[in-house]
Parts: sequence; structure tokens; C-alpha cells
Amino acid sequence: MADLHIVCELVASVFEVRVAVGDEVPQGGTVVLLESMKMEIPVLADRAGVVSEVRVSPGDVVQEGDVLVVLT
Repeated sequence: MADLHIVCELVASVFEVRVAVGDEVPQGGTVVLLESMKMEIPVLADRAGVVSEVRVSPGDVVQEGDVLVVLT
């Protein structure tokens, strides 16, 4: 199965990273919490997998299309 790149869908700040490399993530599991306009926005996994990369840290500002987490 190909790697799943979980991408940002809006300009936001990374509020919390809820996964680490090696973690198993269920389909629909929250991997990152973003903050935009004082709202917390959960970023969910489209399918189950194991985290192979975390490309963001709390406090980072991310743009639309930026890869946040990679699942294998």
C-alpha cells in the first residue's frame, strides 16, 4: 500500500501533534490539532496506518497543501 500524506487544508498554526513516529493510527484518528481564527480543527487520518514521519511541531505555521504526517 502506498504512503498516505496527510496534508493541511488551510492556513493555520499547529496547536498539538497527537502522534509520533511508530504510532498506529486508526482510520478517522486525530493526528494533529490546528488552530485558525481561535478555533481548534482536528486533522484526521483517511485510513489506518503507522506513522512514518511527523513533519510539523506545535507552534509551526502551515499553509494549504503542506504535508503534516505520513502514514505507511
